[in-house]
Amino acid sequence: MLYGKKHVERYQETDGAEGHAWQGTVTLLLTTTGRRSGKEHTTPLIYQPEGDSYLVVASKGGADDPPLWYLNLQANPEVTVQVMGDKFTARARTATPEEKPPLWRKMAATWPDYDEYQKKTSRDIPVVVLERA
Repeated sequence: MLYGKKHVERYQETDGAEGHAWQGTVTLLLTTTGRRSGKEHTTPLIYQPEGDSYLVVASKGGADDPPLWYLNLQANPEVTVQVMGDKFTARARTATPEEKPPLWRKMAATWPDYDEYQKKTSRDIPVVVLERA
């Protein structure tokens, strides 16, 4: 089972042949720019396609604070996304309250733990839309 840095390395080395399929779902690689360091950070995230965009969830397992990658993309929404061998620049945005419910349901259908994560925190866990630039 791939996790963290090893997941990123194998995904990049194999264009997702290793690492795209993960625990019964699929992952992409999201690269953000550190809001303090200015360094690039790559994170494997569960995703679902939505039209020409991709959806990810800033859950951090239901922690009360958001994941660092989410804070980074709030500071700089220009990101790099890799889905299998397709690597592209995207603009990240948080789904609006009006558009979030069906997007949340779509993500929870692929990873049911998201509903449990939301119950663990008072933080409204965001769905992020990655729009190809």
